Amino acid sequence: MEVWIYLRDHVLSGQGLESKLFYSLMALLFFWAIRLVTLAVLLRGREVQAQYRIRKLVAYITWPFAFLVVGRIWFAGFEALSTYLGLLSAGLAIALQSPLVNLAGWAFILWRHPFKVGDRIQVDDHRGDVIDQRIFMFSLMEIGNWVDADQSTGRIIHIPNGKIFTTVFANYGQGFHYIWNEIPVLVTFESDWRKAKELLMKIADQHGTSMSSSAQQKLRESAKKFMIFYKTLTPTVYTSVRDCGVLLTIRYLCDPRKRRSTEQVLWEAILEDFSCHDTIDFAYPTQRFYSNPSEGPPGTRPESLYGAEKSG
Repeated sequence: MEVWIYLRDHVLSGQGLESKLFYSLMALLFFWAIRLVTLAVLLRGREVQAQYRIRKLVAYITWPFAFLVVGRIWFAGFEALSTYLGLLSAGLAIALQSPLVNLAGWAFILWRHPFKVGDRIQVDDHRGDVIDQRIFMFSLMEIGNWVDADQSTGRIIHIPNGKIFTTVFANYGQGFHYIWNEIPVLVTFESDWRKAKELLMKIADQHGTSMSSSAQQKLRESAKKFMIFYKTLTPTVYTSVRDCGVLLTIRYLCDPRKRRSTEQVLWEAILEDFSCHDTIDFAYPTQRFYSNPSEGPPGTRPESLYGAEKSG
């Protein structure tokens, strides 16, 4: 009974420090309860990614309102609150420049959606999958670095949101949703490179045509937003020459997250098919003695050149 009388006389009906603390605590508890109830209703039956987005959205809405209500309790008039916020903003602009840039970056990310949680992106030299997005920074599960073929390293990288304004940024999955990958296959000059190219083209068609078909639909959707144009999306094999032999390069479309697995499938098919043809041999850096009189084409041998000079 005495507690109720004290609350009535000094807290509930007063304007002092005790009253403001009491109402501030009640306001925070109220918004906390609202947040729990909202999450309980919205998260039921949702997938993990949807639950993550809902938690973030509810937090972004709930706590700013709680801050305004508590501020209204401590500052009786609107003019006093405006003055306080103005002074606070000026002080923060000077003392907390970097956090404010990160806050602006966070607002830009929410507004323009350059990436979302789950996307694979690259910022400067850092590549990875976005696993968390906060007011001042976002987090990546790192890929690459000392690990080949875009596999995860296991490290988590935290990047300030302000980087979105000052550095080159790439999104592997936004727009086209696929990347071009290339597999170089080097065969010796003595190999039947035409047959090797035929085999590579057959392998590429077997494993890359289905990916190209789905990419056509993605390309039509992306063309509505980006100026993306490709004449062909089917796999191909290019021919070039290197010091050690003839280079045949398979170029095909793949999912950014499946680059290593698709390379493995293609390489296993290449090794199996090449093993069945004794006219095809892989090239590698080596040294050999070459005798032009016995190994060179007939028209380039010394006696042929000497005979041509005499007849001339």
